[in-house]
Formats: sequence, C-alpha cells, structure tokens
Amino acid sequence: MRFLRFFTAATLLASSFLVHAEDSIDLTPAQQAELESFAPGVNLTPALVKKLRAIAYDQSRSLDERIDAMQKVAGFSAGEPLKRRICIWDVAGRVGPIYQAAKDQRTRLLEYGVELDIEAYTNESVIAEDLKAGICDAALMTGLRGRLFNRYTGTIDAVGGLPTDEHMRILLQVLASPKSADKMVSGEYVILGIAPAGGAYVFVNDKTINTLANASGKRVAVLDYDPTQAEMVSQIGATPVASDILSAPNKFNNGVVDVLPAPLVAYEVLELYKGLEPDGGIINYPLAQISMQLIGRKDKFPNEVAQLVREEFFNSYHLIKERLDIEAAKVPEHWFIEIPDNDKQEYEVMMQEARLTLREQGYYDADMLTLQRKIRCKIDGTRGECANPVE
Repeated sequence: MRFLRFFTAATLLASSFLVHAEDSIDLTPAQQAELESFAPGVNLTPALVKKLRAIAYDQSRSLDERIDAMQKVAGFSAGEPLKRRICIWDVAGRVGPIYQAAKDQRTRLLEYGVELDIEAYTNESVIAEDLKAGICDAALMTGLRGRLFNRYTGTIDAVGGLPTDEHMRILLQVLASPKSADKMVSGEYVILGIAPAGGAYVFVNDKTINTLANASGKRVAVLDYDPTQAEMVSQIGATPVASDILSAPNKFNNGVVDVLPAPLVAYEVLELYKGLEPDGGIINYPLAQISMQLIGRKDKFPNEVAQLVREEFFNSYHLIKERLDIEAAKVPEHWFIEIPDNDKQEYEVMMQEARLTLREQGYYDADMLTLQRKIRCKIDGTRGECANPVE
C-alpha cells in the first residue's frame, strides 16, 4: 500500500520552512531554532508568509511547481536534515502494510533533507495520547478516534452520513479544496490528509438477526470511546459490549458478542469468517463510511504545508479505492444478507435521529452534517430531507 506517498509531501515541505496560518509571525523558540538550523538566513516576515500562502493555495499550479515556487520565494537553502516522527496505527504492527510502506520512504526522504522516524502502533488509544504529548509529530488513526483532535473531520464517520463510496469521494474532494483549509485546523492540530477505509457493515453470527427487531436482546460490540454506537444499540433493545478495535473482532470470533460493525476489509485481515461460521452473515447495507486521518501538530506542519498534503491524499483516492475493492472482493457472496427496502428506511430514520441527538449534545459537528446532507441531496434530490432539511 502506498500510504506514505500521501505524507511524503508533508515532511518535504515542512523541511523547507515553517510558517504560521496567521499573518503575524509568532514562532516558538523551538521553531526559531529549527528554522535557523535548517534554512539559515531566511527572514520570515508577514509579507513572505502572505506570498507563501498564496502559492500553497494556488491549485492552478502542480504540486511540484508549488513546492519549487515556495522554496524560491523563501530563499531556501538546505542545511541539516530535519527530523520528524510519524506514528502509524497498523493492526499488524511493524509487519503491517501501512508501516512497511512508510519504512520504504526513508531513503527517498533523506534526499529531500528529511530524517523520518517511523513508529508502528497496534493500540490506537496510545497513539492518540502520544500525539497529544508531542511524542509524535503526526499520527495516522481512524476518523472515529480523530474526533478527539478535530470534531469537524471527526464527524465524517457519522452514522448514515455517507451512504456510498461516491458520497465519500465527493466529500473528500470538498475537504481537499483550499476553501476548506480553515476547517482543517483545530487548536494545536491540523489535518494532513483523509483517506477512505470502506463502508462499515454489520456482521452477525446468526442470519436470523436480519432486522432491527431481531437484534433485540443480542450482544453488540461497540467502541468504548464512541457513544454513538452504544446509544444506537440501546435504542433497538440490544446490549452494547464496550470493546476496543483489537478486542472487538476477537469477541465476535469467540462468540462473546453476536453482532460486530466492521469494514469489509477486516474480513480476511482479522479472520472474521471464524465468527460468521457456520450460520452467520453480513447485512448488505453500510451504516457509515469509515475514514483514516493523518493528524499533525500545527507547530510541525503549518496549514499551508498541510494543504498540499491533503490534495495529495485526494489525488490518490482511486489507488486506495482499488485496494479496498480488492480486499472487499475476498468476501464470499454467500455471506451477504439482503434486507427489504422498508428495513433500510427504518435504518435511515434511526440513524438520522441519532445524528440529530448527538449534534445537540455537541458530539457531532453541525457544519459537517449539513455538508453531508447537501451531498446526499446532490446525488439523490428526491430524498425527503432535501425538501425539508433538518441537518
């Protein structure tokens, strides 16, 4: 998987110069020292920042042209290699495909003056804490966990918000635009890139659990940090069983839970066929579109830099989608359970009610929910919510 191609540009550009999104120059002592050691003689003025920002957000130029122009405007001359620590959540750890792709980039990045320290994590809660502590300069994690750092992009995975891959593609195209740049910064953090991870489906160990009514009384794995799932499960009379991303599949495979929401790409990697055998199935109706998000510390990756990386993520959307399709194709057709349209409508009503409740509680971002509703109506203008919007 060529995941590291997406943030190669980030470290490359960050090695050129450090600028802030604000017009005023307010570098920390560490930033000042780093800038002086890596780009000696560069005088970072408000006028220079303005020029750099204009180039960074100019989509009429190619990525390489923008990098070259930004370096020339800054009067950049290479000094000592810049060090960046990228932390990557990969369920397989150091032998996983995402980590291996990152490792393969080290030699290339050294040519650009970047010394990359890559660390693999199998525990997503730990990677989030290490990003907060500054141990990681940037971290790759699921969008659900990423909500801790940016509520706007953390709402991408809202239940029922994006019914299909095409909805996700349009959304990511919007978010890759410079017009969305301000939304990508929240507090000390900046979104460096967002990638699709496929739809979240409902895996069941008994095919008779094919309606909401039949799920009543069943045990459902929910993420221990995501109240969305627990609330929806309780609404249908089922029992939520708090789990983390690693333990949930094991609980399903061992029969501890009857129901597991998961992307199709997890079928083979996490051996979910063990939990499906012999009488289970997968309800052929995605409840959400899952995202992976690369989140950086703003003092290490200014938003002008992050803008180019976000565009690189989106430009590689089709490559990720091809890989997701290959993994999804490994799921045998006989596992899929088709459900009636009436049941799908019931799901939609329940999911919208959950989104509205969580919006009022401040868990979901209202602006992202509105954007998702506009995309749903762009694709299908006959939806009732298009004439009478509540999101």
